[in-house]
Amino acid sequence: MALLKQGHSGSQVARMLGVTSGAVSQWKKAYLWGGAGALRAIPHPGPTPKLTEAQQRRLERLLLKGARWHGFATELWTLPRIAEVILTRFGVVYEPSGVWRLLRRMGWSSQKPERRARERDDAEVAWWRRRDWPHIKKRP
Repeated sequence: MALLKQGHSGSQVARMLGVTSGAVSQWKKAYLWGGAGALRAIPHPGPTPKLTEAQQRRLERLLLKGARWHGFATELWTLPRIAEVILTRFGVVYEPSGVWRLLRRMGWSSQKPERRARERDDAEVAWWRRRDWPHIKKRP
């Protein structure tokens, strides 16, 4: 508005600011109708979440009970499994990508379990590494 008040045309202001002359025209119209307050940016809040904050807290408690508690064969949580829990407990349909965004908002992160044999004996592995591995390992 300061540039327009200095006598610059709308197209000159548009070139100076790197915007379209239509944008400058809209700004001028808003200023004339509502003053400087009408030019303030109004952030878009985004879509309304499908689950309320209370439901998200309840979901977190449900997830902390573990996947087996919900009837799954293993304790591994996957996005489709969580989407199934959300559907059965809250009646809300989530795609896996939406579940991922929801978990990120809740402060959760992706975790990958270590793959180890149940029968693994760490003491035996350490002994083997000290005794046999140096003889097997290639030397430069």
